[in-house]
Amino acid sequence: MTHPKTPHVVDARYMEPPEPFVATMEMLDTLKEGEKMLLLLFREPHPLYKVLRQNGHDYEVEQVADGTFEILISR
Repeated sequence: MTHPKTPHVVDARYMEPPEPFVATMEMLDTLKEGEKMLLLLFREPHPLYKVLRQNGHDYEVEQVADGTFEILISR
C-alpha cells in the first residue's frame, strides 16, 4: 500500500491484537533516522502512544472521514 504521507505503511485496521503493535514495532526497527511510518487503525492505540513517547518517537494523529485513525510516527 502506498500513501501520500510516507511509503512506510502498516494497515492494521483488520488485524487482531497484538498484531498491530508487533507490526508497528517491527517497521519502526527498519526505519532510518528522519523517516516516518503511517499506522492505520479504527481506534486510537493509547497504550502504543506511551511506548512511542518512552522510546523517543514523535507522532501525529488524524481521524479521517471513514473513521480511520492515521498515526504518523517519526523515527
